Amino acid sequence: MSTINTASGASAATSAASTSATTKANEASDRFLKLLVTQMQNQDPLNPMDNAQVTSQMAQINTVTGIDKLNTTMTSVNTSLSQMQMLQGSSLVGREVLIEGNKVNLDSKGKASAGYELSSAATSVKIDIVDAGGAVVDSITQTNKASGRQGFEWAPKEGMPTSGLSFKVTATSGTKAVTSTPLMTDLVNAITTSNGALTLELSNGGTVAYGQVKAVS
Repeated sequence: MSTINTASGASAATSAASTSATTKANEASDRFLKLLVTQMQNQDPLNPMDNAQVTSQMAQINTVTGIDKLNTTMTSVNTSLSQMQMLQGSSLVGREVLIEGNKVNLDSKGKASAGYELSSAATSVKIDIVDAGGAVVDSITQTNKASGRQGFEWAPKEGMPTSGLSFKVTATSGTKAVTSTPLMTDLVNAITTSNGALTLELSNGGTVAYGQVKAVS
């Protein structure tokens, strides 16, 4: 008579089931990582994925794969995030960005494009072009501007300075002052990263954090 070792059979079955579950979990994690990288590759540079969304997805993987697998996946995700950030930043080199600031930067055609952001609607907006000594060399007047981002263009007249210029925005609604934030354009020369943060090096000097870019042209 043959004897069947039921304990051994049960152990083998349990081990096989565990191995199968682990394999499926690993495959699910790999699929998640590939999908996440694809999403990052195709995201809008000025509207990147929400960190909360990524964290939520990672938490779901944690319940399936366990902390060891999560740590490995997180390392891969962080590496991929840095790589994607560099790729997105590199696409800005040679392009103009709109950032907070009041410098007047002339382009190759001798014209400047800049703007401002209004906290509320304004019936009158005055833009003074100021030289390095603080003297007003020219002015632009705009009327009936809605709240939010607005723009303007300016070119120096003959005899006016072309460097060391800045601008000042004064906005009003009737007799009430309206808060304004100046926005300037600058050309991106290069990008750098430090501790996961992307920084843009600008052609007219200075740097700006990637997250502070308002628009790209």
